Amino acid sequence: MRIALINPITRRTQGYHTVGSYIPQLGLQVLAELVPDGHQVDIIDECFGSQYTDTMVTRERYDLVGVTAYTSGATRAYEIAAACRAQGIPTIIGGPHASAVPQETARWFDSVAVGECDEIWPQIVRDAAAGKLRPLYKGQLSDLEQTGLGRARQSLRPVNGRYDVSAIQTSRGCPVGCEYCSVTEFNGAPIRRRRIADIVREWNETTRPFTFVVDDNFFGVGPRHAEWAKELLRAIIRHGKRRLWFSQTTINMGEDEEGLRLAYRAGCRGMLVGFETFNQASLQEYHKGINRNNLQRYQELVNGFHRAGIAVFGGFIIGADQDTPETVAETALQAVRMGIDIIQVTNLTPLPGTKMYDRYKAEGRLIATNYPEDWERYTFVETVYNPKNMSARELDEAIYELRHAAARENWVVKRALRTLIRTRSLTTAMFVLGMNRGWKRMAKVQAPHDARRFGFAPAPSPRFNKIRESFRIHLDVGIA
Repeated sequence: MRIALINPITRRTQGYHTVGSYIPQLGLQVLAELVPDGHQVDIIDECFGSQYTDTMVTRERYDLVGVTAYTSGATRAYEIAAACRAQGIPTIIGGPHASAVPQETARWFDSVAVGECDEIWPQIVRDAAAGKLRPLYKGQLSDLEQTGLGRARQSLRPVNGRYDVSAIQTSRGCPVGCEYCSVTEFNGAPIRRRRIADIVREWNETTRPFTFVVDDNFFGVGPRHAEWAKELLRAIIRHGKRRLWFSQTTINMGEDEEGLRLAYRAGCRGMLVGFETFNQASLQEYHKGINRNNLQRYQELVNGFHRAGIAVFGGFIIGADQDTPETVAETALQAVRMGIDIIQVTNLTPLPGTKMYDRYKAEGRLIATNYPEDWERYTFVETVYNPKNMSARELDEAIYELRHAAARENWVVKRALRTLIRTRSLTTAMFVLGMNRGWKRMAKVQAPHDARRFGFAPAPSPRFNKIRESFRIHLDVGIA
């Protein structure tokens, strides 16, 4: 049987999937590894465009089409399913969106897989080969250490493009349980670890010199989690091929000097940390207790990453009930003053399957509800609900001002120089340079779309001047 595994991409977010680094859709590589012998598997990743899907996914070429989709890609996933159905190609969908709204996805796909599918995927393939694909499959949270699951087929490349980096996963699950996040619902609260020997073996099979470790919480939230992470880092130092990499973690890693030192020696040059906000009440609204408990220590913990030579990629979310249009500028300025090397500011987005989505729906605050078409709007760059202290358009305009300044100001090289001084690591500074160049490219690509949408170019104002100031603060900030 010939199988196509597809990652559909929304076409509304111009630049966010087609400019910058091309990162693997690791879930498809994991499923490819689990396909029983005797079947051919192709990966089609629409981060490279939709042309291959539209022209090459035919009955003559494929016997089964499997799709994994985030919410923003669901609309496109349904288009793919409709095209396959017209040709008589059986289809199945899995992933976070299908698990959140299985009844909706079942209207478009022949079969829906809910939850983690590692253990049931081989049986799904056998059923499809026998012409007995069931309408619904339910997976479970696997004990990754006992089963040895989680391995990806690193050698398998998309048929329609080439990734710039490799991706690997060492664990699944996150105990933080943020109200807006679907990870805990989909992957569970307990952090489940893979076997260290298996991780190192796969690490050495990655094909690119830079790797994204896709764990939602690499370091974990307690001493037991931290000790496992350090054990893995020691194994990579001893037995792993040299790879530079970055991952995602919680802010508490900034206080573990040994863990940070080991991470740098193992090749880590950046960590994405979800700061989310500098507002205590907003952190409480988000149910992000670990940040709430460390809010007064943000600067100290950022300094800890820098002393170890590791850059901080700070994620911030705007749109909490306490936020106003001024929050965007204030957040950007405070983050830069704190020395955060790469800053990502996104719109708060209540995703289906989360507590926040259910609450906003019950309160009648969702404004993008023409499903399935409106799923394309759940992209983290558009407001899809009514905030309390501003309109949805006011929030979008405030973030538009930030992108506009990012596209116009001369800041990228200077930001990398500041990272070099803070971390004393040339490779870390180069990582920051590359990431911020990518963000500036994306802002430039998005700029004409923003201008058409809003009908104006940001003009000098106290708020806009504060945003511009955040891009002009460089070496005049005190060095930790």
